[in-house]
Amino acid sequence: MNSLIFLGTGDAMGVPRVYCDCDICLEARAEGINRRFRSSVMVDGAAGQFLIDCGPDWRKQMELIGQRFTHKILVTHAHFDHIGGLPEWADACRWTGTKGEMYAPLVVLELIQVQFPWLSKHIDMIAVDEGISLAGWKITGWKVNHGHNGYSYAYRLEQDGFAWAYCSDSIGLGTEEKQPLYGLDLLVLGTSFYHETAEYSTRSVYDMVEAEQLISEVKPVEAVYTHMSHHVDVRSNYPLPAGVVLAQSGMKLILEKE
Repeated sequence: MNSLIFLGTGDAMGVPRVYCDCDICLEARAEGINRRFRSSVMVDGAAGQFLIDCGPDWRKQMELIGQRFTHKILVTHAHFDHIGGLPEWADACRWTGTKGEMYAPLVVLELIQVQFPWLSKHIDMIAVDEGISLAGWKITGWKVNHGHNGYSYAYRLEQDGFAWAYCSDSIGLGTEEKQPLYGLDLLVLGTSFYHETAEYSTRSVYDMVEAEQLISEVKPVEAVYTHMSHHVDVRSNYPLPAGVVLAQSGMKLILEKE
């Protein structure tokens, strides 16, 4: 049975913020329901498993699910909150004598190699620009607008008639960028706020109000919001569209047709 496990559901800084004493950070600091590591998911099934992204909380995320190693990681973009755990993963590869496999578009691999030039000693870097198959999933990626932060990549994954997409870091998607989001059984979408009031030109991720418009257009069967800041309280009763829920650490979804 194929499943999706949310290892991290937070934005670039995670929750709680180290400097913050807001109600949500205080609740999270007490190991509450709002505690969020940087966004990452595990895709697990009979044909294998892989992670999407490897942020600086990777080691803690592995420990919390009782797993000591992962062999394959698919990366969305080369921002620290999505690749900060790669040196620890490479060190684990070194000490276990296992060559890791990292998958990403070529431009992302090149940026990672600039930041961590020694990773290739312990990790095979595999470009996915022409698509890839991992753990039985047919995966295609495409560049998406990341607003003030440039660009990221989203991925559409298909197997046995089930289609889902992971789009953690995007905003204001254009017509072509939206096309792979149609016909989905599940959309995992980054929404850092319920409603963000900052000047639009300074922003980089959808808020939930904007996401509702996207959901109404592409019409996934279900959707999960992730990549949430300390302005989101999962205890709150936000007016979300039908079939939409907020991700929580450790949440597990079945990736198969009912």
